[in-house]
Amino acid sequence: MASSVALGALRPSPADVQVVTSDGSTIAAHSSVLASASPVLERMIQRAPRIRILGASPDAVAAFLRFLYFPREATAEWVETAMAAHWPALLALAHAHRVPWLKQRAEEAVAARLTAECAVDALKLARLCDAPRLYLRCACLASKDLPAVKVSEGWRFAARHDAQLQLDLLQLLQDADQRKKRWERERASHAVYRELSDAMAFLECAFTEASPCDDDGSGRACTGRQGILQLVRHLAGCGNKGGCPQCKSIFQLLRLHSSVCDRAKPCRVPLCSNLKMKMQAEKVDETWRLLVKKVARARVMATLAANREVPEVVKNSWVKYNSGSRNRAADIFR
Repeated sequence: MASSVALGALRPSPADVQVVTSDGSTIAAHSSVLASASPVLERMIQRAPRIRILGASPDAVAAFLRFLYFPREATAEWVETAMAAHWPALLALAHAHRVPWLKQRAEEAVAARLTAECAVDALKLARLCDAPRLYLRCACLASKDLPAVKVSEGWRFAARHDAQLQLDLLQLLQDADQRKKRWERERASHAVYRELSDAMAFLECAFTEASPCDDDGSGRACTGRQGILQLVRHLAGCGNKGGCPQCKSIFQLLRLHSSVCDRAKPCRVPLCSNLKMKMQAEKVDETWRLLVKKVARARVMATLAANREVPEVVKNSWVKYNSGSRNRAADIFR
């Protein structure tokens, strides 16, 4: 026997539309409210005063209609209760009837309640309802706890009835892993270029600056200057110049400096002029040109960062960014 849930008491005018749910229940509603909230419902009302909203329970349909009546006035407690009880149905109904604000609200509610047990179901719902943010959240959860997702009922159901969903999820995780590895490689290479840029700054400081120490009093520039001077002295007195790692490192650093040095006057850095003339006479390979370009870019970026006030949150992020494993600059010349 069909039951009747009346929303007529919520509006002073009489209800003029009957909403029929999947079990035959009817809900009295107002065409002006439904038509203004959803273009899909507006077209349905234009065809007949009796419309059907199927595929969801009567309680979910009633909650959906109440959201349309009170998009802003609904109490937070009732919204939380309705979302907790009917979040998949509300997301599907909002998508099917083109109610974007409710769809976004339901998408956020689903994302807040994600677990490994329901991740596959939510992923399929996000794909059907065109909810990219929810899809991404499901993929992130699966990447963090894939073993738990694989023992869920949703995963087993997908294995039996929707193998493509499994393949899509695994492909998404593989792409995310490749992006992460590529980002780690780029971060490691950026750290190398920064170290080379700093080493060249210490080199120039050792031979062109009267006061070698940096302004903040940390002593980093003094330490770098002393290290460069020791390597240069070692290069001048080493008897094994053909195979000594220290000699190779400082020679490559001197060559890198001469590649970016643009002083009009004679440079005081050792071998700078000689190496410039040698590189002009010889053809420099493309790999070396690319290295010089990236190191010069790192120097420019470091100079811009030093000459502007950086917000504290950016400084903290930069410290966290550089807190991982950093390769020694000399490794690139080994």
